[in-house]
Amino acid sequence: MTDPAYQRLGLPLTASPQTVLRAAVRALHPDTRAVRSFRTARKRFYRQMLCAHAARQASGDNPTG
Repeated sequence: MTDPAYQRLGLPLTASPQTVLRAAVRALHPDTRAVRSFRTARKRFYRQMLCAHAARQASGDNPTG
């Protein structure tokens, strides 16, 4: 099952890891990105999005929604 947060990024299967990371950064509210104490949580979120994308690419899954 794919992470709902990853699905909301709306990325194609062929997107590069850098594109995934840019989309994940834009998905967060600017106030959330500005809070210094959330740094560890933000990094964890970015890693989860990258892992979800890599898993989707490995499985060849191409959901339409």
